[in-house]
Amino acid sequence: MTVATDTTFAEQVEAQDGLTIVDFWAPWCGGCRMLSPILDAIATEGNVRVVKINCDENPGTTARFGVSSIPTMLFYKDGQHVGRIVGAASRQRIEAALEAYACANSANPSAS
Repeated sequence: MTVATDTTFAEQVEAQDGLTIVDFWAPWCGGCRMLSPILDAIATEGNVRVVKINCDENPGTTARFGVSSIPTMLFYKDGQHVGRIVGAASRQRIEAALEAYACANSANPSAS
């Protein structure tokens, strides 16, 4: 698992090939604590990068992507934003999203 900041986000996420999940979280967020072991497991499998960004410490990136509720996961394919899930999600829901985004066109203008 990688940690990104306002300064390193472009390098850690937008400059990467393959699938990436960006987890917007905060230490006080109960849903974030529930999601964390799921993302840890996905990260250790090695097929998907998982990048965490603390919303409290990185307000610029949080605002840039309009994150107003956490947890929020942004999905990237080859450095391009292809989707998001807001709220705690099951592993099955995250894996279904990853499968869909793996097949998606990276230049998806409707990603939000």
